Amino acid sequence: MTAKATDTGTGTGTGTGTGTGNGTGSPLRVGLIGYGLAGSVFHAPLIAATEGLVLDTVVTSNPERQAQARAEFGDALRCAESADELWARADELDLVVVASPNKTHVSLATAALKAGLPVVVDKPVAGTAAEARELAALADERGLLLSVFQNRRWDNDFRTLRQLLADGELGDVWRFESRFERWRPRPKGGWRESGDPEEIGGLLYDLGSHVVDQALVLFGPAVSVYAESDVRRPGAEADDDTFIAVTHANGVRSHLYVSATTAQLGPRFRVLGSQAGYVKYGLDPQEAALRDGGRPATQSPWGVEAESMWGRVGSGESPLTGGGRPLPTLPGNYPAYYAAIAAALRGTGENPVTALQAAEALDVLEAARRSARDGVAVTL
Repeated sequence: MTAKATDTGTGTGTGTGTGTGNGTGSPLRVGLIGYGLAGSVFHAPLIAATEGLVLDTVVTSNPERQAQARAEFGDALRCAESADELWARADELDLVVVASPNKTHVSLATAALKAGLPVVVDKPVAGTAAEARELAALADERGLLLSVFQNRRWDNDFRTLRQLLADGELGDVWRFESRFERWRPRPKGGWRESGDPEEIGGLLYDLGSHVVDQALVLFGPAVSVYAESDVRRPGAEADDDTFIAVTHANGVRSHLYVSATTAQLGPRFRVLGSQAGYVKYGLDPQEAALRDGGRPATQSPWGVEAESMWGRVGSGESPLTGGGRPLPTLPGNYPAYYAAIAAALRGTGENPVTALQAAEALDVLEAARRSARDGVAVTL
């Protein structure tokens, strides 16, 4: 898939084209739309840490956020008031990253593709699977990269679990439990917790996008979905306590929990197989490090957690009473996502997360919404 519509690569729709971005060995220039949580904590630092990419422009109309961006990335960084300024000089850019509120993802990604620019879109890429597939079709039509920022495929625990499954240590997996839980008894407000359907807020589409994507990557397509979704906290408008049960085509059952109302946090993963199980507590440390100002380019080692946080593999006894053996957790590696994007743009690697993969996760999220509303299991 070519980097830009004007390149000479041969787009194949698979992220394997020979496009070379700006046609030189110089870094690929990135325009970042949005400098809130997603833009400032995740995308900007990871882009800056990636060899072959340079953060060229940040789009935000907030003067304080403009000053914050320039303070970290230097006065050479350009700031724009609106995305229209990017489209006006599309020939000066090689990639656009959409890290703005969810309701703007489709329109901005569409505009970027029509301007001839490859796009990375934060999750969820769209509000519906149909919209995600329409974006994928547009990207293929234009011969452009379209990728979705599912960064938690590079969480430390997820990487460790993938390796454990590849080694066959658990035998045949029967049940996968995944929890992304928090204790936030009072809503913080903002569009992420808005009850307006146009905002695409609530935990189902926020944290749910991550746990569903991980389940599908690990265990393949879903055939049935059942969900329970509640608004628990006084003053809350969108779902803040949701459970999703997914039956995969291979027979594995995934039980996925996302919540802001969990006074006692459960294990991040509990995976039960025919030979052994794996239990892991605690979240990947990368988000906390990024929030605290840690940067992959300067903090070494990156993504490493304390030995006391390692999960355990075993059978017949709880890990909390010493059952099983500790399994070293692989380092988390969010920088790998943008390294893969740079390679895909230059035609030397694959798109790390396609819009069609994201659409499959949205199929599950839409089914979960219907299931919770109607109180029935939904067949896909």
